[in-house]
Amino acid sequence: MTEHVPRRTAEPRRLRRTVVLALTGALAAAGLAVSAGAAQAADSLGSAATAKGRYFGTAVASGHLGETDYAATLDREFNAVTPENEMKWDATESSRGNFTFGAADQIVSHAKAKGMKVRGHTLVWYSQLPGWVGGLGASDLQNAMDNHITQVMQHYKGQIYAWDVVNEAFQDGGSGARRSSPFQDKLGDGYIEHAFRTAHSVDPAAKLCYNDYNTDGVNAKSNAVYAMVKDFKQRGVPIDCVGFQSHFNSQSPVPGDYQANLQRFADLGVDVQITELDIEGSGSAQATNYGNVVKACLAVSRCTGMTVWGVTDKYSWRSSGTPLLFDGNYGKKPAYDAVLAALGGSSSGGGTDPGDGGGSTKSCTATYTETQRWGDRFNGQVTIRAGSSALSGWKVPVTVHSPQKVSTTWSGNPSWDAGGNVMTMASTGGLAAGATTSFGFTVMANGTWTAPAVGACTAS
Repeated sequence: MTEHVPRRTAEPRRLRRTVVLALTGALAAAGLAVSAGAAQAADSLGSAATAKGRYFGTAVASGHLGETDYAATLDREFNAVTPENEMKWDATESSRGNFTFGAADQIVSHAKAKGMKVRGHTLVWYSQLPGWVGGLGASDLQNAMDNHITQVMQHYKGQIYAWDVVNEAFQDGGSGARRSSPFQDKLGDGYIEHAFRTAHSVDPAAKLCYNDYNTDGVNAKSNAVYAMVKDFKQRGVPIDCVGFQSHFNSQSPVPGDYQANLQRFADLGVDVQITELDIEGSGSAQATNYGNVVKACLAVSRCTGMTVWGVTDKYSWRSSGTPLLFDGNYGKKPAYDAVLAALGGSSSGGGTDPGDGGGSTKSCTATYTETQRWGDRFNGQVTIRAGSSALSGWKVPVTVHSPQKVSTTWSGNPSWDAGGNVMTMASTGGLAAGATTSFGFTVMANGTWTAPAVGACTAS
């Protein structure tokens, strides 16, 4: 598999109620925690995952919680969250001994109010470190690491389901060596074990995980992590779980031995979790890949949950690759349907999505893709997907960014605002339930290459 190094920013119908109540009772009788979502029909990612004994989570940025559609989609679909950046070292201890938890607290409070699990991410990582950490000597660095783990974990003790204690400690490539970092270079191989033992001493009830990327299949890097985990388990080092980030694209596809790799780690006596899932692409290919990842997790009894790395494409760290389950307008993509189907859930039909038109049974979503680019222009395509009811028509607004101008359109009836920057494309006919159609346009860039803003689809 060609290795893909993630680039980091600063990192069918509703089930009958009686069946769900019976499931809820069975889970309670078995002593398993049942979230509020489990008492509802399995028509969301979180409730469907709960019915399979898993969680289905997402990375959350505190700055977006005030956006109505963001919060509504989060609350409706997911039953676990991971703070995207808010618990990292630079966010919690930017200067030595001075801890700030406001942004992370906002996410944890929101999750607790909605009955969601929280994954803590991350305590020890070579990246997003404040500058003062790298300047410490070995003894001082050890003390600073111990204090950081202790203070952050004590602040959230009893509120975190699982912690990524150490993140991305192994090099890419075929060496299987440890990655150079202040911790590795000054404290040696033993820093990882020490971090886990320190974390366990602070919160023995939390699951303690090692997390990494490009370890999804059997390769030199995953073999090195496997050897470390095996050694830890044999010697009683307190490690409970291994996280597989699972960032996939055409250069780094879902490996054929993905499930087998998850299983071999689980056979060591640790849980496995898919922690940062995103898959670049669109349409049926993306949907198939997402479905296969979910099925792999479900096939491994100790794969306890899955987390996608973001709610909506527009806020993804790989937004140009449209890698998530909801498009930029919070419309459910084919990949969403594939995941829900793999989890055994059922779509509740129209009227549940933001932009569905105030509860109308007719709904549609619009997804933008750049299809071609030249030196002075680019082509865009918007794919319209009908909800569970047939449409007699639809409209989608597209806004270009001045001085951009749309020079050509096809497969629709466009109208324009007075300034010429907002084009509203209307259908030329109806659309069957669940069917897709598309329209296209050419944008003269005039030096500005920002993607057009595609508004919500309005169904009629």
